Amino acid sequence: MKGRLFPVSVGIALTLLVLWLQFTSLPLARQAMQRLDYLAYDLRLEATLGEPRVDPRVVIVDVDEKSLQAEGHWPWPRDRIAELVDRLFAQGAAVVAFDVVFAEAERNSAQAVLTRLHSRGIRDEALARVLGARVSEFDNNARLADKIAGRDVVLGFILHSRDEPPTGVLPQALVFADPEQVAQTSLPRAVGYTGNIEVLQGASPYGGFFSLMPDSDGIYRRAPMLQRVGDQVYPSLALEAVRLYLLAERIDLQTAWLGNEQVVEVIRIGDRRVPTDALARAMIPFHGGRGSFPYVSATDVLHGRVPDATLAGNIVLIGTTAQGLFDLRATPVQSIFPGVEVHANLIAGMLDNRFPVEPSWAAGANFTLTVLLGLLLAFLLPRLSPSAMVLATLSVAAAAMGANVSLWTGSGINLAMAPAVLLVGSIPTFNIAFGFWRESRGRRRLKAMFGQYVPPQLVEEMNRHPDRNYGFTGDSREMSVLFCDIRGFTTLSERLTATQLKELLNQFFTPMTRVVFEHRGTIDKYVGDMIMAFWGAPVDDPEHARHAVSAALAMLREAERLSAAFTAKGLPEVAVGIGINSGVMNVGDMGSEYRRAYTVIGDAVNLASRLEGMTRFYRVGLVIGEGTYQYVREHVVCRELDRVRVKGKTEAVTVYEPLCPRAAGTAELHAELAQLSTALARFRARDWQAADAAFAQLETACPDVYLYALYRQRIAALRVDEPGEDWDGVYERTTK
Repeated sequence: MKGRLFPVSVGIALTLLVLWLQFTSLPLARQAMQRLDYLAYDLRLEATLGEPRVDPRVVIVDVDEKSLQAEGHWPWPRDRIAELVDRLFAQGAAVVAFDVVFAEAERNSAQAVLTRLHSRGIRDEALARVLGARVSEFDNNARLADKIAGRDVVLGFILHSRDEPPTGVLPQALVFADPEQVAQTSLPRAVGYTGNIEVLQGASPYGGFFSLMPDSDGIYRRAPMLQRVGDQVYPSLALEAVRLYLLAERIDLQTAWLGNEQVVEVIRIGDRRVPTDALARAMIPFHGGRGSFPYVSATDVLHGRVPDATLAGNIVLIGTTAQGLFDLRATPVQSIFPGVEVHANLIAGMLDNRFPVEPSWAAGANFTLTVLLGLLLAFLLPRLSPSAMVLATLSVAAAAMGANVSLWTGSGINLAMAPAVLLVGSIPTFNIAFGFWRESRGRRRLKAMFGQYVPPQLVEEMNRHPDRNYGFTGDSREMSVLFCDIRGFTTLSERLTATQLKELLNQFFTPMTRVVFEHRGTIDKYVGDMIMAFWGAPVDDPEHARHAVSAALAMLREAERLSAAFTAKGLPEVAVGIGINSGVMNVGDMGSEYRRAYTVIGDAVNLASRLEGMTRFYRVGLVIGEGTYQYVREHVVCRELDRVRVKGKTEAVTVYEPLCPRAAGTAELHAELAQLSTALARFRARDWQAADAAFAQLETACPDVYLYALYRQRIAALRVDEPGEDWDGVYERTTK
């Protein structure tokens, strides 16, 4: 529980941090959160657009590059625009809306000639009378106004926040059923406007602004639907086009109180609803990328190359996609998107009654979901393993994102995704990092505890599996233990100064420890001149006995090398005795609250210590117990030494001297050991004469093996003092 308290606390703190970022008024933090939410919104929108489809109800008459090449540069003469309007209605267009503004009057070409002649002092009365009589025929502004008059044509204009003098005139303002309600409603105010010239706007009472404002990252996701100029309220181009198309005389507003302000919540056009935010902006209901509506080139309309079926009964938007006319916007669905198609998407959304909406309860829902998701991750993840943590994180993320996307696709409800993204990213990342840190700390703890006693390769193996039980709490297992002692250390130490003794022990322990490590052993302790080591812990080792015996043989060879090196330095020679036993032992972190050690205890350990003492009695370097012999008999050539009953024990054990790996054993050695086996059998059968003869032959052949002389001495004593009937050939050890 203590290990989980810290990550749970941090998870709760991260949840509170995300809540603060979500609702803070601090500009920098709020903008960062908003940018992340915009990104999540764009990705979700793009992922849920579905298959591309073309909506034929809104047709875009495009002043494109093809039209500019055919008809000349923009703006075209107004009589050409008048011809375009005439052709559109002739082919059955229901409503024509201009995504352009006619802010300046076109000069009358006849009047321009007369003015030029007069300015240059040219007197041509006949020409002047002809041109004067036909000035009205060259008034293209009036011609366009004539084609607009009496038709459902929506002229576009621009509302802006620049403090500049307005130009042009505005159309008729909207009429509402409850003017008092509108007067009390908070709507964004435009400072200035760029309207159409009076002759054109006077010909049509309909108009709508096509101004769009991007979000803080420069992307167009929302569009204003209503704005106030002075005391009058004006609709957007799309809203006015739909009102005319649906033959609605007015629009109605559904308002709500937001703090101390009454804001527009829904705009109603007949049975159509347009949900808006506090700034009367609607979320743009994108159908797809560029080309979700039919595009026809303006020059093709002028030259009669567009079928009537394409235009008949539809809303027509006149706009431009030509690069040089600067009506291209960055949107979530495409980085270069025609502004005229933004209005087309708004119109289609109103006709379908399909708009994304961020409801008034969205803030409360976002808060609640953030808290629930954060607490779930904070309390759940610290309880899991790394793999389960990843699986749980993916599951929670899929559930949270799936619910969000389901609300979006099913009901068009827009809830914030950024808090979920931050929580799913930060809390699992912290838990993984904390788990890594805790694991690294555990590895450092293992290394600190075992680094001086366990081979580096075993420490690495333990680090790869830190969750395993390495006997910290105590464990009983089959192991092998080794005791190594310097012969005659007491006498040797009396001949050396303290400094010399320290140098000798350091030079002795270092290579001996290296040998133990090379054979996967663990150093238990150093006591005076004694080394205690064991195999089979903290890492399990099925070959513990063989590794221990191999290490002991290598230690004997190392002792010979050290003895020669010490002699060369003027230090005494050293010889070692090693005892090894295998059996069930208790291993673990043992001791008091003041001092603890990772060690082994048990009868099998005590016997190994006794075996080390026997090396002096049998004058050999290495003695192993019967348990060890059973493990290594197939791999190591061993000489049977005796059957002994050690002090304090009633059970006899057979002890052996490992000689070399079995592959290194010579024919002579195996013949010697076979003869030894025969001699021991005669000895234990009380055939003293045959046994003595056999040991005499062995002593003659191997004079450096003290064992054979020892048995001859024992036989001579038994001949003098014949043992009783219960004698079993076991030698009783009365000393440790």
